[in-house]
Amino acid sequence: MSTTTPPSVQAGSFLTLHYRLSGPQGDIINTFGGLPATLTLGSSELSPALEQRMVGMNEGQEATFELAAGEAFGQRSPDLIQWVSRRLLLEFGDPDECYAVGDVVQFPAPGGQGAMAGAVRQVEPERVLFDFNHPLADQPVKFQVRLIGVL
Repeated sequence: MSTTTPPSVQAGSFLTLHYRLSGPQGDIINTFGGLPATLTLGSSELSPALEQRMVGMNEGQEATFELAAGEAFGQRSPDLIQWVSRRLLLEFGDPDECYAVGDVVQFPAPGGQGAMAGAVRQVEPERVLFDFNHPLADQPVKFQVRLIGVL
């Protein structure tokens, strides 16, 4: 009776998985208990450091990885904290939008490829201060993953 080895994760693998991503303040993303996520390894849906941890894992395997501060999402950059004028916000968003500290707002990425998110840090009558750093930049990260399917 021969047994087959379950498929393992490689660059370009299509994955179905549950994962939990957390920092010092708790969970940022947690798909356990809900629908699993699907992604293609190497498509930048997860940080390269997180993807690299999964390479070689087998379908059905579960693991937890601890990444040092800044390893998963880099260092915080002061250049990514920017004032955006209300005029620009009206042009790209909902004219009835009210911004509050802590809100996360999606913007079209430069060049029109995808989107980027910024957290509101300060609100003034004519402008809003956004932090475009990843919420876990400069933070230690815990990454728990259960691979359901590997294609």
